[in-house]
Amino acid sequence: MKAFLMHRNRDFGLQQKLPWNESALIQDLELNALFDAMAQDDEFIFSVVRIAVLTGMNNDKETILYRQDILKDCLNNPIIVREIYDIVLQTLESKRKSTWYIFSMKYPDSILHTSLEVMSIYMTMLKKLRNYIRSYSDKFESEGFTVLFAMLNKELDDEYFARVENHLKELKFHNGALISAGLGKGNKGIDFLLRRSSEKRKNWIKRLFEKKPTAYTYTVHPRDVAGSRALAELNGRGINPVSNALAQSVDHIQSFIETLRTELAFYMGCLNLKEQLSNLGEPITFPIPVERDHRLHSFKGLYDICLALTKKQKVVGNDLTADGKNLFIITGANQGGKSTFLRSIGLAQMMMQSGMFVPADSFSANICDSMVTHYKREEDTTMNSGKLDEELKRMNEITDNLSSSPLLLFNESFAATNDREGSEIARQIVSALREENIKVFFVTHLYEFAHGFFDRKINENMFLRAEREPDGTRTFKVTEGEPLQTSYGEDLYKRIFNNS
Repeated sequence: MKAFLMHRNRDFGLQQKLPWNESALIQDLELNALFDAMAQDDEFIFSVVRIAVLTGMNNDKETILYRQDILKDCLNNPIIVREIYDIVLQTLESKRKSTWYIFSMKYPDSILHTSLEVMSIYMTMLKKLRNYIRSYSDKFESEGFTVLFAMLNKELDDEYFARVENHLKELKFHNGALISAGLGKGNKGIDFLLRRSSEKRKNWIKRLFEKKPTAYTYTVHPRDVAGSRALAELNGRGINPVSNALAQSVDHIQSFIETLRTELAFYMGCLNLKEQLSNLGEPITFPIPVERDHRLHSFKGLYDICLALTKKQKVVGNDLTADGKNLFIITGANQGGKSTFLRSIGLAQMMMQSGMFVPADSFSANICDSMVTHYKREEDTTMNSGKLDEELKRMNEITDNLSSSPLLLFNESFAATNDREGSEIARQIVSALREENIKVFFVTHLYEFAHGFFDRKINENMFLRAEREPDGTRTFKVTEGEPLQTSYGEDLYKRIFNNS
């Protein structure tokens, strides 16, 4: 049995390789705020959503849309999905409490006893799960849930449960185990085989009055430790194939249950996130992904979800319509919302590609195969060289790891030197990226760099600017506009010293 709620034809694993720049993405995009909101103090959900979001850039369009449809079902039926998840959790908890101490034992009879106990727990859970989904399966429309429910209904029919329960009853050996064997070299026992007793196929009247066949018997004395040990060894050799087969069946069902829990955990995180955004009055939308070879970024009301979650209030959203653009240079007033806008771009891209909704009224963008951030870093004692050297080293690492279709986010890069030198470094790097048709968003105060690209009037370039009212008020809106030579630092000066 397979869950297939994250991919159409394969399981979602927790041992996936994370991006080489995992720590930078988490730091620059403040992803832990997103993961915390989705997890709601559940460490397992945190681990699942963290991997799902960080590896989402590997997904193709079909996988994104596949997950979107499943998530829509979850949003339409949150109580049902949470109940299914709880059934799975209760099963795993029951198994943990009942049998964890026995799994360390290596003897066939211990393995058989443990497997019988766990299988009984799993059968109860599977029957409860099947009966539950039978009542509500008509409320789900996605391919993922439809296939899962159909598989459970087909494979877990009444005949299956009756057959399993009968086998489990027989394997408890209430009347003892019937084992056949032969003699090998040195009269050592060989060919041990567990047999089904014919007595079980007769009614009790026949068993009572029927003449018993002649048989040789031997009874081990209760104090005969060596004899008891020898008898246990013979019994173990007889039931060993059966105990191993049952243990493998338990492992198969356990793998399904654990995978189902893992894949449902991602959607539980999405449900948790949706509830919090609804409480804040923030909108969400299911994005429209387009193929990698196109260049598109179009949205309305896109906001920084981590800022909203941290401040616990609605935040300003932005609009953009850009088709065929691969370079976006963002300038404007200090503390005008440029970095927030840049972060919202990165977060929305990662959420879209992991199959989630995005924080906007509408959103569409081309798929990328990786996300890379190059943000300025505050100087600290761990740096072995100057800030510019550190920036260039990180840029060199980025170029060594560039994929074929990445999205690059630069935030105040190469500002650790003078405007002319920083502009020239930025110009050469961005020009090289443009030649490779790599999509770039670049927040900068480097006027010579920004205006130099503006003067070239290249159709694939777009210039955005953080708005500022005539009185210096920041609207935190980012709109299309020519780069200006000032970042209005005097506004901050007046605000600080006029209020002091």
